Amino acid sequence: MTTIFRAARVLTPEPLEDAWVRVEGERIVEVGTGPAPTGAVRTGGSGGSAGVGDVSGGAAEVVDLGDRLLVPGFVDIHSHGGGGAAYTDGAEAARTALATHLAHGTTSAMASLVTDTIDVLERQVRDLVPLVRDRELLGIHLEGPWLSELHCGAHDPDLLRDPVRHDVDALLAAGEGTIRMVTLAVELLGGQPAVRHLVESGVVVAPGHSHATYAEANLAINGGARVATHLFNAERPIHHREPGLIVALLERPEVVVEIIADGVHLHAAMVGDIARLKPRQFVLVTDAMAAAGSADGDYDLGPLKVEVRDGVARLAGGGAIAGSTLTLDRAVRFCVEHAGIDLVDAVRAATLTPATVFGRDDIGRIAPGTYADLVVLGRGLGVEAVYRCGRQVR
Repeated sequence: MTTIFRAARVLTPEPLEDAWVRVEGERIVEVGTGPAPTGAVRTGGSGGSAGVGDVSGGAAEVVDLGDRLLVPGFVDIHSHGGGGAAYTDGAEAARTALATHLAHGTTSAMASLVTDTIDVLERQVRDLVPLVRDRELLGIHLEGPWLSELHCGAHDPDLLRDPVRHDVDALLAAGEGTIRMVTLAVELLGGQPAVRHLVESGVVVAPGHSHATYAEANLAINGGARVATHLFNAERPIHHREPGLIVALLERPEVVVEIIADGVHLHAAMVGDIARLKPRQFVLVTDAMAAAGSADGDYDLGPLKVEVRDGVARLAGGGAIAGSTLTLDRAVRFCVEHAGIDLVDAVRAATLTPATVFGRDDIGRIAPGTYADLVVLGRGLGVEAVYRCGRQVR
């Protein structure tokens, strides 16, 4: 089946005016501007309806989006769950979380697991392997157990440990190549060798939950660390006599930094400053826990209890921030409306840049050969329609 999407503006993420995108099956086969390819039957009406009408004679269907904006499907590389479900709870719970974020435009998502015992993490990883194999998940992200007790955040400090080679290899073996990212406090005993070993194993290393010095952070980057886990949150603060890892991560051009743009984890001014300091090298993530897309209430985050009040998740009893209730469409809107970030840059940070971190050239962009993962944004950048692999899912 061939479908042609027409819109006044398409972000690939580079902007195209009066553009069209031709999709055959799961893939995009052509992108252009001006008149659509000949032989197409125009449907959807001049008013910009996102619906597809009946087509006769085997011609392509045309989805006329009018003045709506067409962007690539969002890519979330750090999320723990949503819709009342967590990735720690198995395949069906993972599908619930994925469906929740998919309705908000996230067509590719990493499953992030929190600190637990090695045995429990092995089981959780094995439960998710088939979803990665079937392209339901982008991969698995281990956020713990190799984190600093000084910056444990919403991780059980009693379960934190140094990255012993045996434990690292046990989890990598359980993942069968599906563990794509590991958050690591690089200053821990064995931390620097772990960086090199993980990188050699094809895993993206993300310094975070860390008390690393400026020198230790740079050593880890020299060893191949390439992503900063939720920059500024749960890590050593900047000091004028010891810059620490934040300055190192911001300085090094090869490092991409995660931003949780929800107005809780970072002030809007800081979000804007990071974007200016790291143009095209910042990534919007949700760090969402089970309450994303769901109601306030009491939830679990791994072995810990979390209270969500007014959309803010904290450890029970008013403790540390425990993930977020964010979705990536909200993060994009926050960047544009509150942080002064250009729309093209905000969309890039939720699409192309995170896809590039993992060497994926088939997602995160609108280009021939990529999967037809598309999001229709209407007035106020609200999500009006979502397509994954060419099939409308919202």
